[in-house]
Amino acid sequence: MRRFFLFIPLVIFFVMGIFLYQGLQLDPTNLPSALIDKPLPEFRVSSLYDEDRVITEEDLKGKPALLNVWATWCPSCKQEHAQLNRIKEEGYVIYGVNYKDDRGKAKEWLRRYLDPYSENIFDKTGSFGINLGVYGAPETYVIDAEGVIRYKHVGVVDEKVWAQLKPILQKLENGQEAK
Repeated sequence: MRRFFLFIPLVIFFVMGIFLYQGLQLDPTNLPSALIDKPLPEFRVSSLYDEDRVITEEDLKGKPALLNVWATWCPSCKQEHAQLNRIKEEGYVIYGVNYKDDRGKAKEWLRRYLDPYSENIFDKTGSFGINLGVYGAPETYVIDAEGVIRYKHVGVVDEKVWAQLKPILQKLENGQEAK
C-alpha cells in the first residue's frame, strides 16, 4: 500500500506537465473577446484635440476601420506607430483610443511622430477601454461599417500582423463577412 502512495506525486507531476506543455502551444496575442460580432459599447468621450467635442460610437460608423488603443507611456505603442502611419497612407481608416494618458503628452506625441488617426478618443480614466475589454496597450480592433467588432489583436501591429488584418478589412469593404 505504501508503494502506491509513492506514485501519487509522480502522477500529479506528469498531469501538471501535460497542462503546462499545452499552455506553451497557445498564442499570447489571442485573447478572446466577448465583444466579437457585437456592436461597440456605447460611449461618450471627449476628443483628444478638443475636450469640448464629444465622440460617440456613432462617430465611428460608416466605413470599416481599425480601432487602436495606444498611450505615450506604452513602449510597444511607439514600436507600432510607424506601421500605423503606413496603414493610413494606404488609405485605411484608423481610430485612436488614447488610453489612461495625459492629453498634452499625447498631442505632443502625435505632433512628433505624425497622427495616423481619423478620430482620436481621449479615454483618461480608461472607462471606454474597460467596456471594450482592453487588457492594456496596444490593442487593435477591426470594426465594420456598422460599428460591429469583427476582430481583436492584442499587441503590436507590425507588418506581419498587418498582413493578417488587411484581408479582414478588405472583405468588410467589399461587403463580405470577415472571418
